[in-house]
Amino acid sequence: MNDLLLLGLAVVLMLLGSFFCSGVEAALLTVNPVKVHELARRERPPAGARQLEQLRLRLGRTLAVLVIANNIFNIFGSLMVGGYAAEVFARQGVSGVALPLFSVGLTVLVILLGEILPKAIGSRLALPVALSSAPAVGLVVRLMSPVVLLLERLLPAITAENELNTDENEIRQLARLGSQKGQIEADEAAMIAKVFQLNDLTARDLMVPRVAAPTLEGEASLDSQRALLLRQNAPWWVVLGEEVDEVLGVASRERLLALLAQGQGEAAVAAVMDPVEFVPEMIRADRLLTSFRRNGSGVRVVVDEFGGFVGVVGPEAVLAVLAGWWRRPLPLGGEASP
Repeated sequence: MNDLLLLGLAVVLMLLGSFFCSGVEAALLTVNPVKVHELARRERPPAGARQLEQLRLRLGRTLAVLVIANNIFNIFGSLMVGGYAAEVFARQGVSGVALPLFSVGLTVLVILLGEILPKAIGSRLALPVALSSAPAVGLVVRLMSPVVLLLERLLPAITAENELNTDENEIRQLARLGSQKGQIEADEAAMIAKVFQLNDLTARDLMVPRVAAPTLEGEASLDSQRALLLRQNAPWWVVLGEEVDEVLGVASRERLLALLAQGQGEAAVAAVMDPVEFVPEMIRADRLLTSFRRNGSGVRVVVDEFGGFVGVVGPEAVLAVLAGWWRRPLPLGGEASP
């Protein structure tokens, strides 16, 4: 076979190896880890998804293998190709001019085709490149495991696992970016931010204070409370006993009016009330929402650290935060803030 043809094949092989290693390295570094995790957890994951998740879990080990392979092609391959080129050009009698030009050309090709172009492609098409190359990279990692284990002894940082994690700020930023790019609706992004706000609010922030809470005397008859029930349209009423802070239960206005319409006005309020559920005033709104989800009926009576009745809160108060209707009350003279 012609020496120049063999030299050309050697150059192409070296560039292809460098192209593959650089492109896959860029793809593994830029692929969305959340998307990879979602694909791998599907009942029927795409080909290479689970191998890709394993490679990203030990990203330091995977990158070490790719860097070793890439440098074998770039450095060792360049030396071998350069040496062979010197022999070929010497036999052709053009080594004085051709060898420097070949060296410059090979350097430019390695930079363009072995580094810049593959990394641009790998970054732009990160997911398909990473998925398609995952089986081959996994095989190379297994074949080079003795070398990698030795490197991990010398460089313990390589052994660190690349765990998938995030926090509130990252999720907020992702929701905001998704809204700006049109991937999710603006109101959905706003609601995501409101969900995290629940952790910063307590029942004390959302409750109707005791002085404004609708209350009924437990011993009073429904007839005696008719005018009060018709005048105020509060959906739930707190039923009080004779003692201070004695909460007997809660009563639904709808049920009380239905009993009056049925002619049962002589019944005492305490006889038709529902059991009461107490919550501490410092309970967080997210936990409060969970309690409503477990038992969505009625309202919760809010008590202080001494068990005293301080207010009442319903599920609509928590939902108002999620919908953006709720405003935090400020001291006199200030304006409400979202």
